[in-house]
Amino acid sequence: MTQDTATESLRQDNVREAVRERYASIALRDSDASGCGCTPTCCSSASEDATTQLDETAYAEQLGYSANDTTAVPAGSNLGLGCGNPIAIASIRAGETVVDLGSGAGFDCFLAANQLAGTGRVIGVDMTPAMISKARRNAARSGHANVEFRLGEIEALPIADGTADLIISNCVINLSPDKPRVFREAFRALKPGGRLSISDVVARAPIPASMREDFEQVTRCIAGAETIDDIRTWLAEAGFVDVRIAPREDSRKVIDTWMDGMRLGDIIVSALIEARKP
Repeated sequence: MTQDTATESLRQDNVREAVRERYASIALRDSDASGCGCTPTCCSSASEDATTQLDETAYAEQLGYSANDTTAVPAGSNLGLGCGNPIAIASIRAGETVVDLGSGAGFDCFLAANQLAGTGRVIGVDMTPAMISKARRNAARSGHANVEFRLGEIEALPIADGTADLIISNCVINLSPDKPRVFREAFRALKPGGRLSISDVVARAPIPASMREDFEQVTRCIAGAETIDDIRTWLAEAGFVDVRIAPREDSRKVIDTWMDGMRLGDIIVSALIEARKP
């Protein structure tokens, strides 16, 4: 291993550990309550007054979820961590196997299971043990027998080749320090003809190096955003076809609330990302 390779490997490990620590703290906060108590938790600073923030239900509705969606999932599964609604573009079909990358407390997994209506199965993957435990408790309380949660990193999915008909993810891939590998893993785990349906933040322009080196901004779904051109290139290199990336300009209203004193909508925007495995 060269020095450069070793340095990059250490950097990636440090990013993952910072992300894991942040989201473990969110999972453990008020672990038996209906949510974490303040939104948007992925990006708001600890100094912000929680009374000025939206609750998880209102936040989810601003992202494109319906009122029925937010009431049809187990209490405690919606932590207000997304930046869009990947379920809206997923076109889930009866009997399919759905995999959620970075499943958190299980919000999108349970919505997918509701659409499957007792058929197929949903597999949530998350690298934070506290999130996996919380999601499993939510599944046990709600009786979702066709939903399971696996501990693992999205760069090395604990999923066999050709398992999934559909892979979803909500504002998680931006947190990965090795996004091309994430897309290669997603491609491997999909069946031929399988689909990718993602909501994530994308960069309006290349993120400055000073921001990328700030783990606080990386873990808050800001500094890990990539340009649309880079994402499109990585998806194509992984083997995906029919790639569609649609920025949601209306997301600026939400993104601008993520940090006091910053117009984050000038830097990043939420986008819906779709692709297919031939």
